[in-house]
Amino acid sequence: MLISSGRLRFGVQIPKECLLNAGVGSVRRLQNRHASGSEASLGKTALFDFHRQLGGKMVEFAGWSMPVQYKDSHIVSHMHTRQHCSIFDVSHMLQSKVHGRDRIKFMESLVVGDIAELKDNQGTLSLFTNEMGGIMDDLIITKTDQGYLYVVSNAGCSDKDSAHMKARLAEFKAAGHDVDLEFLDEALIAVQGPSMAKVLQMGLREDLSKLTFMTSCLATVFGVPGCRVTRCGYTGEDGVEISVPNSRVVELTEKMLTNCEVKLAGLGARDSLRLEAGLCLYGNDINETTTPVEATLVWTIGKRRRQARDFPGADIIVPQIKAKTARKRVGLVSTGPPVRQHTPILSPDGTVIGEVTSGCPSPCLKHNIAMGYVDAAFAKNGTSVQVEVRKKAVPAVISKMPFVPTNYYSG
Repeated sequence: MLISSGRLRFGVQIPKECLLNAGVGSVRRLQNRHASGSEASLGKTALFDFHRQLGGKMVEFAGWSMPVQYKDSHIVSHMHTRQHCSIFDVSHMLQSKVHGRDRIKFMESLVVGDIAELKDNQGTLSLFTNEMGGIMDDLIITKTDQGYLYVVSNAGCSDKDSAHMKARLAEFKAAGHDVDLEFLDEALIAVQGPSMAKVLQMGLREDLSKLTFMTSCLATVFGVPGCRVTRCGYTGEDGVEISVPNSRVVELTEKMLTNCEVKLAGLGARDSLRLEAGLCLYGNDINETTTPVEATLVWTIGKRRRQARDFPGADIIVPQIKAKTARKRVGLVSTGPPVRQHTPILSPDGTVIGEVTSGCPSPCLKHNIAMGYVDAAFAKNGTSVQVEVRKKAVPAVISKMPFVPTNYYSG
């Protein structure tokens, strides 16, 4: 991609004052870099060359080469998202459509959510569970008015999720049900931050004030037709995720970057933002050894589904709702050295009572935040505990999540 005088490949003029924000000012100084053997084996999104041209530092993530940050530091990028608006490339996520008359029955045979109760173009966070009650993945399911379910699940679980869905599909078809799966080869970008609506509305005919949290629509976005815009995200801020044809995603991203409110952001900021918002990362905070009750995700289980006990692992999960569990996911705050994954959590007398699953210094709060699992007796907010950092016990307190108030748009 050629960049000259602030003009990108599609002829979109970026104002001079925005060049450094977008990272464009460093492009001319970049040297050609060739993928190493390991890089060559990684998946690449349709924005891969764009990231590198704009100074993205590429790292391996879930089998993909993804930007961890750009010219701005991780903290600057994090705070820009909280105060303005950032674009994240999340095209590595698995996107699929479920078609057919029995699509809802099919999806409900895999997840804990009540998909039937959703209104047209409404979505929900749900969970794939196994027969032992463990969480196989978290995903967003949208019941569109186009006759299909739109599903987005995690990149790190894409092979497992697709195989799981295909296996169940074969069972459903063998039983005579009308259902089909379509895996999408499209880009996905997340536009997150308090000024998202102002930025995006300039390129939309639809009224964004009518698109509330976890609702979706098909739209032409800044002249790019065939986009699915869903008001959701992974930062705790108001935001959207836009599914867009691979051939047009660079064009769309460039057009939004002409607005000085907008910067690119990478995985580093995405992780600290989601942790401040108290959101789980699959593989760290939830996995096949944790149940929705242990993970404090009971709210994802539809009331009708609890009564019917007709989802995988229901006979284990539903009784836990009333009987409680031996451990529980909690938030923690501390000062001093940062708390990271696998840090032991100790009782006041030094007994190991759990383990941290995610942790980082909070750019907004200026102290350490973390989440993890502790024995249920220590799970009450305000409980004093300790974390073992560098073989030293450091005081910590069980804290309510989210750590930073969320700003989801409800209308």
